[in-house]
Amino acid sequence: MLSRLRGDRWVRLALFLVVCVCAGLALRANWERAGEAVASLPLWVLPAAVLAGMTGLAAQMLAWRALLAGMGSPLPYRVAARVMFVGQLGKYLPGSVWAFVAQVELARDWRVPRSRGAAATLLAVAVTVAVSLAVAAAALPLSSADAARRWWWALALAPLLLAALHPRVVGWGIRLAARPFARFREVAEAGPLDVRGRAVAAAVGWTLVAWVPLGLHVWVLTWAVGGDALRSVGPAVGAYALAWTLGLLVVFAPAGLGVREAVLVVALSPVVDAGAALVVAVLSRLVMTVADVGWAGLAVLLAGRASPPSETVSAAAPGTPDRP
Repeated sequence: MLSRLRGDRWVRLALFLVVCVCAGLALRANWERAGEAVASLPLWVLPAAVLAGMTGLAAQMLAWRALLAGMGSPLPYRVAARVMFVGQLGKYLPGSVWAFVAQVELARDWRVPRSRGAAATLLAVAVTVAVSLAVAAAALPLSSADAARRWWWALALAPLLLAALHPRVVGWGIRLAARPFARFREVAEAGPLDVRGRAVAAAVGWTLVAWVPLGLHVWVLTWAVGGDALRSVGPAVGAYALAWTLGLLVVFAPAGLGVREAVLVVALSPVVDAGAALVVAVLSRLVMTVADVGWAGLAVLLAGRASPPSETVSAAAPGTPDRP
């Protein structure tokens, strides 16, 4: 019964509309909070920040796609974008689990077994958390000592989490997590859950690349509200890396609402006053909401003509050649 409901296109359409409404309400709320600040900025600032945010999200999508391909389920770029960006709108519902569920279900339409989709998505989150904390640990101690002291426990986890990304550790963790579900038919049909070391390395590389434009969007906003151009680089990059990570871990806050803002205000205090830092936090929330919604719309348009394969979900052998 549940499987039939999940596959019913009208049920999916209704759920998609609910998610779009929630994302739209979030966009409206952020615009109302940031409207006055936007009016005082140069015209180019907000579009530049949105473009930087979308570039960072694209790199994160490529990291997730690399992991999925390393597990034996490569997806075309347009399809991977649609699965990830449409699924990610679920984070605007209370609880980050909805984005995870949506992504796994959308990937299943393209013959990605749920067990493999879930493993790739969880591993992508682990890679993002580890790399983000490493970026914050490198940037914040030298640029925002107060933030580094306050959240030292999170920064101290960075080397341990990076070490845990070793392919042997990752493979062991995936197999251990999948063991309780081994009796389910779909898990058995998916075959052994494993990931190639090259895929993990590619995901780490793409995630590092992502933090260049993601940090850039906060730097542009910080500079626009009066921060020194040179001194703002470290706090901007480190602040957003830590804010994004802690916001992700607090699963009951939709899209990290409130958590990101608190971290950004503290971490940006060396370069701007508290009022300006709060403006940056609000503007960043608006920018990334626009980037999320923009990518979801573009992904639907780009992959609009692509039809999911009609065959039953099956396991692709690890090492299946990637598709363009």
